[in-house]
Amino acid sequence: MTENNKNFIKKTILYNHHIHLGAKMVNYSGFYMPLQYTSSLTEHMSVRNYAGIFDVSHMGKFILKGKHSIDLIQYLSTNDLYKIKIGQAQYTCFINDKGGIIDDLVVYKISEENFLLIVNAANINKNKKWINDNIKKYKYSDIKLIDTSLKYSLIAIQGPLSLFHVQKLTDIPLNEIPFYHFKIGKFSGIRNVLISRTGYTGSKGIEIYVSNENTEKIWNDILELEIENHKIIPCGIASRNSLRLEMGYRLYGQDLSEEITPIEANLVWIIKFEKKFIAKKILQKQKKEGKYKRFISFIIEEKNNIPRQGYILVDENEKPIGYVTSGVYSPVLKKGIGIGYLTNQQKTNYVFLLIRNKKVLIKMVKLPFIRIKN
Repeated sequence: MTENNKNFIKKTILYNHHIHLGAKMVNYSGFYMPLQYTSSLTEHMSVRNYAGIFDVSHMGKFILKGKHSIDLIQYLSTNDLYKIKIGQAQYTCFINDKGGIIDDLVVYKISEENFLLIVNAANINKNKKWINDNIKKYKYSDIKLIDTSLKYSLIAIQGPLSLFHVQKLTDIPLNEIPFYHFKIGKFSGIRNVLISRTGYTGSKGIEIYVSNENTEKIWNDILELEIENHKIIPCGIASRNSLRLEMGYRLYGQDLSEEITPIEANLVWIIKFEKKFIAKKILQKQKKEGKYKRFISFIIEEKNNIPRQGYILVDENEKPIGYVTSGVYSPVLKKGIGIGYLTNQQKTNYVFLLIRNKKVLIKMVKLPFIRIKN
């Protein structure tokens, strides 16, 4: 079976390690990924209270280099790359010519002409085509796109004690790396490892970008660390999902899509209207007129009611007025939490969720759902 086969499921370099650790494996974005090792609740609370480690090597990893690479990224994305310096990262999104979100991504500024782009696994080919099509369209002959997705791995260590734990493996003072900044240096004896103060959990942590041939050593060295009888435990995508949702972080394919603009997704803070970018006029008009579906975040006070993707939101007369894009049980709040969209422009006093044909009142709240002290 070849990778061109639609049914082909890729494996990260750590696949056998996940099996050895007893992980339940699932197909996630075309990769075999660990859903959980013990229980998603145990893994979730370990990250909130101590530390956990994730294999997120399925994520796409592009190198974009060339004198005009920054100009291309500037035009295709909404945030302003000129506002960050070498050694910084930036959250942004690619949009299409109608303003819909092609993907949300993190851009790392390695040098003035060299950028690392971390994109969603399911969108690797779509992003590659979008970038290459625009390189040709605007005749940026100096720009080179290198897809390193299957050559490099990404390991995330997250939790309030994560930096203290892994500091033993590097001379780089991890606590001195500001949020959304990175250093390139030696980690676990391996040279040229990119260590980034980023993550998808809201808890303190780092993400490590390393070549596949060195990934297993770093993974094993981290799992062997022990401080005061505590070890970092491996965590799967189930706990990663509940962790990100407690912070209100969006997930592409559920909360974001090409039919949703960053304004609708309440991501206005990554739109810099003072610069030129694709579909700028469309987004300006949408923001000015205010005619768009509204992103909401909510909790359910009533026990034993968990919102799920696709559940319908209704008014007091059971008229459909929106839908849930992500929902989960929050282990910290011990309540159901969710995010979604209201499609009805008219204001309503109460919003209900239909769960098994029963109307359940929801309480709209501001994000994040929880406040973390790291």
